Amino acid sequence: MELENKTVQPEEIKAEDVKLENEAPSTEEDDIVIDVKNVSLDFYTRDEKVDNLKEFFVRLLRGKLERKKVRILDDISFQVKKGESIALIGHNGAGKSTMLKLLTEIYEPTEGTVKVKGKVAPLLNLGAGFDYEASGKENVYLNGAILGYPKKELDKKYQEIVDFAELHDHMHIPLKNYSSGMVARLGFAIAIDADPDILLVDEILSVGDESFRRKCSAKIEELRQKGVSFVIVSHNINEIKRLCQKAVWIEDSKVKAYGEVNEVCAEYKKYCDSLKH
Repeated sequence: MELENKTVQPEEIKAEDVKLENEAPSTEEDDIVIDVKNVSLDFYTRDEKVDNLKEFFVRLLRGKLERKKVRILDDISFQVKKGESIALIGHNGAGKSTMLKLLTEIYEPTEGTVKVKGKVAPLLNLGAGFDYEASGKENVYLNGAILGYPKKELDKKYQEIVDFAELHDHMHIPLKNYSSGMVARLGFAIAIDADPDILLVDEILSVGDESFRRKCSAKIEELRQKGVSFVIVSHNINEIKRLCQKAVWIEDSKVKAYGEVNEVCAEYKKYCDSLKH
């Protein structure tokens, strides 16, 4: 039997069909910039009041200083993706601001893990890191240095910061003469000009005048469209629903609800209404 000799022509290979061995496939995990898993945080307090240093050491030597463990956060889990805005809501003392401090590594969790990927710009407390005896201009350079900017780069960014803060006539005045709203403007303007991957915002949406709050909200949306992720702590539910896609409701140190922002805020409102009756 004679075999027919056929030459097999390879099919045309398209470039998009070729996958290099060293090319890692994109996964959903690549988009996760904050991953909080089963995080708990304990603080220690003393029940007894010690009036002076001598009494403190006497009680310490006698073994009569007792510490009480207080769980500030209990088994908290959530994720934030690139370009996503997520709100932390709940009553005062629930642990929301403490959670932000875990994200900036000010605190370390007692249990669980916190993973943050990218450059973080925290705006946690009004005036945090400011020198109130120094002028607004001096504080721009001080905070810029803390964020890692060289002076030459700050020279280029300085006018943009002043323009956003709308403090042109006040930059040479000491911060101790600023109102809380003016301090908020300057702090927010510096933070957003840091080109962050993640911006942590604590109650900034509740300070300043209405026009500045709208300006902050518009800037947050602009940065989010560019891929910046936000974690926002605020009691302004309407602003949260407008700016955020998801929400984490923390109450009594635990997660009460986590998911789509309107659904979580609705549950939170029902709970708040129930406390009034």
